[in-house]
Amino acid sequence: MSFSLYIEDWRGWLPEEAMATVKPNRLISAQLSSELPAMLRRRLDDTGRATCDILRELDPQANAPLVHASRHGDTTHTLAMLESLQRGDPISPTRFSMSVHNAILGVHSIAQSHHRPLQALGACGDEFDALLHESYGYLQAGYPAVVAAFSESCLPAAYQGETQHPGTACVIGMRLTLQRGRAITASTSAHSASPTPVNVLQWLSGETAFLNGRQRWHLEQE
Repeated sequence: MSFSLYIEDWRGWLPEEAMATVKPNRLISAQLSSELPAMLRRRLDDTGRATCDILRELDPQANAPLVHASRHGDTTHTLAMLESLQRGDPISPTRFSMSVHNAILGVHSIAQSHHRPLQALGACGDEFDALLHESYGYLQAGYPAVVAAFSESCLPAAYQGETQHPGTACVIGMRLTLQRGRAITASTSAHSASPTPVNVLQWLSGETAFLNGRQRWHLEQE
């Protein structure tokens, strides 16, 4: 399926130790200054807090549909619960509620009183393509803009080497429209790949001309 979208604005986040790996263009501070209430902020890891910061910056009026994708989600919570079960310990309801794939969007919607559509995606490596296709659907339904976020938390040691991961926590967020901003065009990709948020951040920063996923994505130069 070929179609065009436009990136009206975007933000990225990396931990302090990883910020030197990409150009600093539009990276939010690694020292998170989240406006989330403390009761909600402490439920999230740094990736979740950064995602909420980016969603708020790109949708300050809380009036756009939000689509959030993550290949692995917060595996730290999930693994901790599995280890508790193995020991025969009870499961924390709070930990369970924060392990589900839509937890970050849920916290953000409470903090910002967001009442537009929310969608959480996991797509076995095809998250970026899924983000753009789902966003395009909302735009075709008549919404003037959609905010799409793609994140990965740190991967516990037990999972390292067993699955594809960017090697660092990371978040990328984009405000997408059908008319305003830099055009993204899709074409058939001869080499299907599974881009991570770091790959997308490098692409948006102009370090690569194309981004290969299920489709090949080209970004108009600024």
